[in-house]
Amino acid sequence: MSQFQFHSMVSEVTRMDGEIKKGPKMRWQRKAEEAGLSYLQVAPETRGPLSPWKPRSAKTPAGITPKTPLSPSKALSFPAASKTPGKTQPPGKHPSKTPNKTPGKQPQPKQDRFIPNRATTDIDMSHYAVMNDKNDENTPPPKTGYHQQLNEALSKGQNPQNAKVLSFKDKAPESTAGHLNNLKVLYSSSKSAVPKCSTTRFIPQQPDRILDAPELLDDYYLNLLDWSSNHLAVALGGAVYMWNASDGTIVQLMEMTSTDDYVSCVSWIKEGNILAVGTNMGNTQLWDAEKQKLVRTMTGHSARVGSLAWNTFVVSSGARSGMIRHHDVRVAEHHVGTLSNHTQEVCGLSWSPDGRYLASGGNDNLLNIWDNNISHESLPLHTFTHHQAAVKALSWCPWQPDLLASGGGTADRHIRFWNVSTGSCYNSVDTNSQVCSILWSKEHKELISGHGYSQNQLTIWKYPTMTRVAELTGHTARVLCLTLSPDGTTVASAAADETIRLWKCFDAKPTTAITKPTKDPSSFSQMRGGIR
Repeated sequence: MSQFQFHSMVSEVTRMDGEIKKGPKMRWQRKAEEAGLSYLQVAPETRGPLSPWKPRSAKTPAGITPKTPLSPSKALSFPAASKTPGKTQPPGKHPSKTPNKTPGKQPQPKQDRFIPNRATTDIDMSHYAVMNDKNDENTPPPKTGYHQQLNEALSKGQNPQNAKVLSFKDKAPESTAGHLNNLKVLYSSSKSAVPKCSTTRFIPQQPDRILDAPELLDDYYLNLLDWSSNHLAVALGGAVYMWNASDGTIVQLMEMTSTDDYVSCVSWIKEGNILAVGTNMGNTQLWDAEKQKLVRTMTGHSARVGSLAWNTFVVSSGARSGMIRHHDVRVAEHHVGTLSNHTQEVCGLSWSPDGRYLASGGNDNLLNIWDNNISHESLPLHTFTHHQAAVKALSWCPWQPDLLASGGGTADRHIRFWNVSTGSCYNSVDTNSQVCSILWSKEHKELISGHGYSQNQLTIWKYPTMTRVAELTGHTARVLCLTLSPDGTTVASAAADETIRLWKCFDAKPTTAITKPTKDPSSFSQMRGGIR
C-alpha cells in the first residue's frame, strides 16, 4: 500500500498542470480567510490550472470597505450571488451574459505551442525527405534534366530535399496552369534590385531642354519620335512637326484631313531628308522634309501601321494585323515582300546596322529574327518566346552587329540580349518596370532604357555587367519613345505627360556644372494655338 501512496505523491508533484491537493494554501485563499470571507469552490474543469477563480459579481467583494468611503446616499451593496452590481436575479434563473461585440464571430482558441496541421502536410514528401539523406555518399550524382522532369511529374516541381516537413497553417490555393498575374508589378519593388556601379564621368540629372508636345498619343504600341541629321520629328495627333536642333524653329510638315485620323509612326531614312509616316488607315507616306512635299503614298495594309524601319532604299512597315511589308521606294511597284509570322500587332521593328537581319517584336510576345531575303516565302531565322509581354523595345549594338537587345512590357519587365547568329540568349535583367524603349550609346559601352510605372525613369546601364550607372527622372507619366541624336550625345524622350525632354547623358566631354532645365519658348504648343 505504501508504494501506491508514494507513487501517487510523485505523480502529484510532477504534474505541473493539475491542482495541488496537499500543501499550503494559496495566498489569495489565506487572505480571504483572514478577512473572514468565503470563496467559491469551483470544479477544476471550469477554471484554468493554478489560477484563482474569482466571482465576477463586483470589483470590491462584499464585506470589504472600499478605500474611498461613500456617503450614505451613495453607498452600494454588492450581493455575493449576483454578477451584475445592483441587480438581482429571480430564483431559478441564471444571469445573462454580455453579447459579443461582433455577432457571429467565434473566438479563436489560444494555443501555447505550434501544432502541425495534418490536412496541409504532405506526409509522403516529408517521410521521403527525412529518410533519404542528401549527403549520402552512395547516391549517384543526379542528372539535371531527368530529375527536373521527374520532380515535375511526381512532386509538382518541388525538390524533396528542400521541402518543408511540417505545415502549421492552410496554404493559399494554387493558381490554374498558365495563369499570369498582370497586376504583379503593382506589388513589386519600385526600386531596381540591380546594383549601381560607380562612374568616373559626370551625368546631368536634369534635362537640357524641355519641349511641350500637346496631343501626344499615350499608346504603348506606337513609335511617334525620330531624329535625323538636324531635325527631330514627332507625331502629335493627326499632324507631324519638325524641330530644328540648330536654331530651335518648328515647322509643321503635314496634317491629316480628317479629325478622326491620326499618325501612328514616323521614321527617317538613314541618309537624306525623306521621312516615312505611317497612318491609322494602313498607308505609308513619304515626305520630303526640305521641300515639305508629299512624294508618294504606299498602301497594302488593312490596319494601322505602328512601326517602320529603313534598310537603304527599302522601308519595312509593321501593322496591327501582324503583317510586315517591304517597300522599295525606287520603283513604281513598291511592294517586294511580305512577312507573316506574327498573330497580333507588330509594335517593334529594326534593321541591324549591317543590313543583314531584321528584328520584329509583336503584341503576341514573340521576337522574330529575319534575314535580308525579302521574298514572299521567307521564314524567320529565329523565333524567341522568352518574353511574357509585348516586345516593343528593340535596339542593335553599334559595335557588335549580331547583338540585339529587347525589352518586354508590364508583365515581363526584362531586358534580354541575343546572339542572332547562334540564336542564344546572352543575359537577362529584371528592370522592375515596363520597358518602352532601348538605345545603345555610340560613345560608351552603355545603353539607356525608358520605363513606365512606377518611376517613369530613364536608366543607363553598363554593358556587359548590366549595373546601373544612373537614373534620370522627371517625367510624370510613362516614357513612350526614345531617340538618339546623330552625334550620339543627346537622348530625346517622349512621354505620356505630353513633354519631350532632351538629356545630354552620353557627352564625351566631362562637365562640372549642373544646368537647370529651361522651358523652350519655341514649343510645339505654339504651333497648336488654343488646343491646350
